[in-house]
Amino acid sequence: MNPDKNQIPENIKTIHLIAVCGTGMGALACLLKEKGYIVTGSDQQVYPPMSTFLAEKGIEVRGGFDAANLSCRPDLVIVGNAVTRVNPEAVELERLGLYYCSMPQAVHRFMAEAKRTFMVVGTHGKTTTSALWAWMLSQVGGEPSFLIGGILKNFDAGFRAGTGDAFVVEGDEYDTAFFDKGPKFLHYHPEVTILTSIEFDHADIYRDLNHVREAFRRLVNGAHPHSRIVAFGDDPVVTALMKETPCPVSFYGEGASNHWRLGEVSILPPMTRFEVMRKGERFGVFDTPMKGRHNLKNAMAVIAACDHIGMDRKDIARGLESFEGVRRRQEIRGVKRGITVIDDFAHHPTAVRETIQAMKPFFPQGRLIAVFEPRSNTSMRNVFQDIYPAAFIEADRVLIREPSRLDKVPLEMRFSAKQLAGDIHSKTGIHAKYFETTDAVIEALVQTALPGDGILIMSNGGFDNIHERLLAAL
Repeated sequence: MNPDKNQIPENIKTIHLIAVCGTGMGALACLLKEKGYIVTGSDQQVYPPMSTFLAEKGIEVRGGFDAANLSCRPDLVIVGNAVTRVNPEAVELERLGLYYCSMPQAVHRFMAEAKRTFMVVGTHGKTTTSALWAWMLSQVGGEPSFLIGGILKNFDAGFRAGTGDAFVVEGDEYDTAFFDKGPKFLHYHPEVTILTSIEFDHADIYRDLNHVREAFRRLVNGAHPHSRIVAFGDDPVVTALMKETPCPVSFYGEGASNHWRLGEVSILPPMTRFEVMRKGERFGVFDTPMKGRHNLKNAMAVIAACDHIGMDRKDIARGLESFEGVRRRQEIRGVKRGITVIDDFAHHPTAVRETIQAMKPFFPQGRLIAVFEPRSNTSMRNVFQDIYPAAFIEADRVLIREPSRLDKVPLEMRFSAKQLAGDIHSKTGIHAKYFETTDAVIEALVQTALPGDGILIMSNGGFDNIHERLLAAL
């Protein structure tokens, strides 16, 4: 690729996105369309709901990658990070000498450059935290813009081109593009950054925790001295890294040394009431429909960030109480025969553990049945094979779906659902079983679930539409 062409020229009218059907790329395409650009896209697999969504926005999406898709010679080509250098459209844009950029480059130029940027990064909690932050800013008439990797229920969208001066973005540590292997979050220049956690993840691109830490080190070392980082102070990896940043840091968590500390917590279904302490004094008591201590910490990070930029406590309280959450994060999909079916995106062991702990108190009269599909690039590998059993310790029953895409993982690195089910039972005494198909999972749930039970389904994929199929079967 010609590095001189890796830039965004002036006077752009036409833009083409390669691999447009990814969540972030699809949202970016819509935002660019709203700004008046002529937008086209292409992808290997074009199917609903993203294909329908893009069509409704008036964006032409071409199925399959083909050099002919660039015959119109667009002013700019945006290359998704799933695109390889041998992709026919990547080869063609090089041959034609077209201008090109990555998705985060485009987001910075078209969305963030002229606004106050607020970013959330970390292994866990990015989507919920950035969604809450965007909602908070909207409560004070800020009309924020945002680009977030989930659908915010309050807006029924994961993106928005607002009229205000704020832009909230979910920063990602995943690599940027085949021509830029640095993390995506390095392309933004935030006024305030929330850092939720640093753990090993994305085993397809990171070797180990040290490799992940280096990505975040580049971020915090490059922070502007007049910016601020709101960092999770109970994570030793995070606190060690904060010693290297040139900007001020506000720590939050449960430990006594944090500037912002979680106080008393009361579960008052469907709400949770929690106390927030600031520098040892009560800052306020808040109600939220979010569940689990991990989400209260996420909320506390947003409270600290909002207080830093001068938001009133009453507005903060109103935003917390009215926040409806994000689809696929502890989302109740339906109730049949007194059995509640919940959808959640959890796939990392920490996220699985925290989600189960969060949901357990809300089913005091029944059982919490955990259903898990290891589908992410990391969870299909055996890197967490011995760690996963402890993540299910508070579930009453566990059903594990055999990964459906194991052919993508080398044989010696593959995760074993059968072994996990056996380890859960032998190490915790919890009834656990693995299944080769989604049909078998549904059949087992229909036969064993009882009124009062909650069925918590965790996967970062569609899981063969298990939620609707299960509700229909019940």
